[in-house]
Amino acid sequence: MTINAVLLAVVIMLGLSLARVHVVLSLLIGAIAGGLIAGLGITETLEAFQSGIRNGAEIALSYALLGAFAVAIAHSGLPQSLAGSVIKRIDAGGTGGMIKYMLFAGLIVMSCFSQNLIPIHIAFIPLLVPPLLLAFNRMKIDRRLIACLITFGLVTTYMFIPYGFGDIYLNQIMLKNVGEAGIDVSNISVTKAMAIPALGMFVGLLTAVFISYRKPREYQQVAVDKEAHDAALEGDALSKTAADAKSQSTLKTLVALAAIVTAFVVQLYTDSLLLGSMFGFGVFMATGVVKWREADSVFNDGIKLMAMIGFIMITAQGFAEVMKATDQIQPLVDGAASLFAGNKAIAAFIMLLVGLIVTMGIGSSFSTIPILAAIYVPLCISLGFSPLATVAIIGTAGALGDAGSPASDSTLGPTSGLNIDGQHDHIKDSVVPTFLHYNIPLLAFGWIASMVL
Repeated sequence: MTINAVLLAVVIMLGLSLARVHVVLSLLIGAIAGGLIAGLGITETLEAFQSGIRNGAEIALSYALLGAFAVAIAHSGLPQSLAGSVIKRIDAGGTGGMIKYMLFAGLIVMSCFSQNLIPIHIAFIPLLVPPLLLAFNRMKIDRRLIACLITFGLVTTYMFIPYGFGDIYLNQIMLKNVGEAGIDVSNISVTKAMAIPALGMFVGLLTAVFISYRKPREYQQVAVDKEAHDAALEGDALSKTAADAKSQSTLKTLVALAAIVTAFVVQLYTDSLLLGSMFGFGVFMATGVVKWREADSVFNDGIKLMAMIGFIMITAQGFAEVMKATDQIQPLVDGAASLFAGNKAIAAFIMLLVGLIVTMGIGSSFSTIPILAAIYVPLCISLGFSPLATVAIIGTAGALGDAGSPASDSTLGPTSGLNIDGQHDHIKDSVVPTFLHYNIPLLAFGWIASMVL
């Protein structure tokens, strides 16, 4: 019995990652193993990998500009002011449940807004989270819970709300590919199709908050905490200075809001996060919040902020290209299809499970959808699934594995902020918790959606 190259590559990649091999090396080794098992040969495998890396150039530039935009927002003092207000309450003895749950709600809201209203994606995390680490430590909050909170906002927003990243995922990619594969999508409501799967994400969130990670967890108060504390209080210190300083703070806040609105409008009309980020950054420069002589430094800081995440995402593109070149994604689905022989319930479960495996390997729901839609649509039609159920299956299959993939920005982002003091492991504290709390309920609720829609 031959081994499917895609399945083997994903297993190797995940196994190496769990064994604490760097994600970039895990992706590279997994891709080479998959290519060789598929008979591509080392030369053809590397050519496919390099082709994928070239295709990831736009991702690298987008992440660099997102990082620069996020650093410019930090210059306005908004993240520090938020962290400062929280730490002031804690220093005054307010470590009760109200502050904790307000923090939780704020992180979820910011994560959601980063996907549509303020199009900086995960760039807000390493700016907002590190100043709050002292607060988390004082309240003994389990950082695995923080990772789950952020990942919930990052994933649920794009898979349910057809705006910003959600517009790209649901309308421009999913409905477009489903339509091209043979289903009339003109009257399909993607919100209705994805409502039940999104409910599964919410159930996973509640489980993480009130069951899995509700117990306190101790962290060491290392030096970076004092720096974060001082930086956070610095953002709040303007409230204690003279009126001109307050006026300057208000001006910077207004400029930050104007930049956010500008980026939002540009992104809305051009469907380009890259352009939105560039115009938003331009507002900061034009108004002097980011001075011309500081522009290079701010931009470089933005690149440094997102460099590792962007590099891993580019490597994931190379991995995805090798998986496509093996021509074994279709056999993987066909082999799964042979197991259910016309049984819709089993068919839906297997399709979702295959989506989980593919997305875990590629690390991007957006890259997975075109692959799955071409295969799943004819299969769903032949099995008698409704168009709405078909969209729910494909949308859920694509989103499955985004949370919990070592190469996904939905897990890399939280780690970038929570591991600033070296006390948050990417695999054990971000990947495994988000996999358990979101992929399992998403698989279950996606299956329910396929049965009832």
